Amino acid sequence: MDEGRYHSGMKVLVLGAGVIGVTSAWCLAEAGHEVVVVERQPGPALETSFANGGQIAAAHAEPWAKPSVLPKLLRWLGREDAPMLFRWRADPAQWRWAFGFLAECLPGRFERNVQRLAELARYSHAQLVAVRERTGIEYDCLQRGILHFCTDVREFDTLARHAETMRRRGADRKVLSAAECVALEPALGRSEVPIAGGVYAPSDESGDAQRFTQALATRATQCGVTFCYGASISGIELGGGRVRGVRLARGEVVTADATVVALGSYSPRVLAPLGIRLPVFPLKGYSITLPLRENAAAAPTVSLTDEACKIVISRLGNRLRAAGTAELTGYDLSINRVRCAAIVQRIQRLFPGLAIAGEVETWAGLRPATPSNVPIVGRARYENLFLNTGHGTLGWTLACGSAQALADLVSGREAAVPLAERAAG
Repeated sequence: MDEGRYHSGMKVLVLGAGVIGVTSAWCLAEAGHEVVVVERQPGPALETSFANGGQIAAAHAEPWAKPSVLPKLLRWLGREDAPMLFRWRADPAQWRWAFGFLAECLPGRFERNVQRLAELARYSHAQLVAVRERTGIEYDCLQRGILHFCTDVREFDTLARHAETMRRRGADRKVLSAAECVALEPALGRSEVPIAGGVYAPSDESGDAQRFTQALATRATQCGVTFCYGASISGIELGGGRVRGVRLARGEVVTADATVVALGSYSPRVLAPLGIRLPVFPLKGYSITLPLRENAAAAPTVSLTDEACKIVISRLGNRLRAAGTAELTGYDLSINRVRCAAIVQRIQRLFPGLAIAGEVETWAGLRPATPSNVPIVGRARYENLFLNTGHGTLGWTLACGSAQALADLVSGREAAVPLAERAAG
């Protein structure tokens, strides 16, 4: 590939307008490229970025695949409300992903993946701060850190030991007693579930990923980025070892100097006809959003992670968002009421007397996960085809860093942070 061809001033086509696609478009435009974004929905952030947990967990960016999860998987089998639920299908991609996930639980691989994610997460947080300062956009941001709390003493001991190990590696984590957890977040003092202790990352943040993405898309439009909404993709056309254009369902072919695939869980489907097989599979997650009355004192303001149930909880203005669970069930987006009810019941036990102002909103979305939870950011087998996908549960946390690294690669520069995964194919 002639690296000299890649410089500012190219036309770059970005496929997907979730938080990954929009941040990619922003960074590419900042690098001086003409950017066109294609999105099948009528606006940005209407799928996976719509109602996620809201955490920007830079100091606690770790994969689900870890040695400690293996015995838990056995306990979770057959439980409809289990944090991780496998619904086996006659789908080779699902089985490949599942066996890959088990392999990534091995200690050596887990340590490698933790290091890779930590580097990208720290870089991404810095890039998010830079975007926020440059644009002034608002998205219910709270800079009060994230508290991982335990309701089981043995689990707390394990979490505390791991936190000390990670702290020696530079992670911003503090081990807190039960009393210190309640002092940090008084809403936990009313919990019907005893708090055993927790680990606090004061530098982490929370905020509404959808509001951020929509606001950034508006700013990008003002800066010259073109968004084509309601445009489904029917295929990618090749010629001479390059992407020649992207064919839309309405018959139009959009051409560009470079193409970026940021389609989340649907990236493998678009790339499969090109002979590119991505180790990305959708993990369905659920969230509930509770509208709060004014001055809802029983609601937390520190973002929380409930280690026992793998639920993240974030205050988003006058709303409380709780999200979690991972369901390996393909591309099914139906809402499982049992799993949503389990989240609601847990919130009610943690925060009894919560002042709710209206109906609870339920949602399900597909997280594009690699077995390692390390995203795929880089060039594919065709010289002008780039990938930015596979962020799993950390899309909001890793978005701005992945986007800047992607923009550097498209522009022919070396990324400022090591990219953990080679682009497949």
